[in-house]
Amino acid sequence: MKIAICDDQNEIRELLSENISALFPEDTIALYETGEALLDADEEPDILLLDIKLPGVSGMDIAKRIRMCNKKMIIIFITGEEQYVYDSFDVGAFHFLVKPFSMDKLKAVLMRAKAQCADSDEAVKKHYTIINSGGFHVRLCLDDVIYAEVFNSKVLVHTIDEDIAYYGNLTDLEKIAGAGFFRTHRAFLVNMKHVVKYDAANVYFEKGSAIMSKKNYPLFVKALMRFNSES
Repeated sequence: MKIAICDDQNEIRELLSENISALFPEDTIALYETGEALLDADEEPDILLLDIKLPGVSGMDIAKRIRMCNKKMIIIFITGEEQYVYDSFDVGAFHFLVKPFSMDKLKAVLMRAKAQCADSDEAVKKHYTIINSGGFHVRLCLDDVIYAEVFNSKVLVHTIDEDIAYYGNLTDLEKIAGAGFFRTHRAFLVNMKHVVKYDAANVYFEKGSAIMSKKNYPLFVKALMRFNSES
């Protein structure tokens, strides 16, 4: 993980760098004296410790520029003046550290920030499987599958971008796909994150629909409610 420190005071940069390196030796630390230098850097940090009162462009304005193209970066403001705390909400700041703060406080904040980064990284991971279609080994992204159905002795997979047919077993695909999918009918497997609406007879998506069997309907409703609560 990459942590950046942007503060115009050299002693503050060095103190923070030394302490963070001792706490998290596996992380990479980058130091910047100005916001402009931070913006000009080739690589963006995962976590940014940003002083608000910087020479030239203020830290708050730097944060606004960052948010225009990066919603994910964790920004932790460091400042000697508490009156800016409410402004920090406008740029989605993770925390607001008022100088002087203890290293125990810094550690606690960074531990939570790192945990949020890990959760975010896990959320964007996509899951794949390999299927054989048309004589090719096709890498199928399961997250992009809207639903799959049995059609003409094949499994027809409807994804966000295309439809892919292959000789296989819908039950096998169901096992691979995991908990985010539900078998609404013996011939249909649906990805619950793509469900737009449903009734006792059908499940509807932005693209297409799937048949709902009467016996599976109450189980589907419970599974979808659980899925929504955990998402």
